[in-house]
Amino acid sequence: RCCGPAVLGCPQRCPQPAGERREEVQRVVSLEVLRKSLRRGVALSTGSFVLCEALRLISGSAEVHASFKVAEVIEQADYLYGSGETEKLYQLLVQHKNSEDAELLWRLARASRDLAQLSITSAEEKRQLAYDSLEYAKRALEKNEANSAAHKWYAICLSDVGDYEGIKVKIGNAFVIKEHFERAIELNPKDATSVHLMGVWCYSFAELPWYQRKIAAMLFATPPTSTYEEALRYFHMAEEADPNFYSKNLLFLGKTYLKLNNKKMALLWLSKAKEYPAHTEEDKQVQKEALELLNSI
Repeated sequence: RCCGPAVLGCPQRCPQPAGERREEVQRVVSLEVLRKSLRRGVALSTGSFVLCEALRLISGSAEVHASFKVAEVIEQADYLYGSGETEKLYQLLVQHKNSEDAELLWRLARASRDLAQLSITSAEEKRQLAYDSLEYAKRALEKNEANSAAHKWYAICLSDVGDYEGIKVKIGNAFVIKEHFERAIELNPKDATSVHLMGVWCYSFAELPWYQRKIAAMLFATPPTSTYEEALRYFHMAEEADPNFYSKNLLFLGKTYLKLNNKKMALLWLSKAKEYPAHTEEDKQVQKEALELLNSI
């Protein structure tokens, strides 16, 4: 039987009216055009997808490369810091002063401050480095508020800048400094250095001269205060967190016991400070002060 005039390509080749044949041919041509268009669309979509994927991979590769580079710089910096190469460390890190990485920035703040502590650094350079250090530490905090080291070095650098700003600013900054040390300890309770510095803060205000106490009382309704007992507690906490980690913590333990009139314990800790291996200029200064105090008692 004939398939009917509506079916193009009837196996029996049935005759169809001319009008119907034209309609069928047009329909087939239209379908073919649609198929080609779809193929082109798929090709374009595929090309776009491949391009997007390539860009994504390139971008991801750049991010990985950047992260790897930061990690590499940090590794080099930590090696130089451990080796006591202060100037080389600063030269390495200052190249990255525009970095967005908090870990790099707080290390640069520390390196700048360490450079300022060197005896070969001029007074003018010391001042500039103090302000630079504070700026780097501030930016580190802005990049990562949950970074314990950023809080610690911001507090240290703010204290340094206070030496150039006068007694009023220095005492006013003390509240902020304490807050950042406390935040650093909260974020990393095992960081003996932060705990030690909280002890130094307490010691400093326990021994504040009377005239500075008077100025503080005039400037602030509730000026910062502390006691030697509180300072001693922090110094011991630091030693418990990391025994023999820092010559200055040993020295402050001896000095605090002296302030509390406990000469036996003062002799013990001052002797430890004197015998501490001198790796840095600061260690040498600690040895010298410990020896002077031992001779005095």
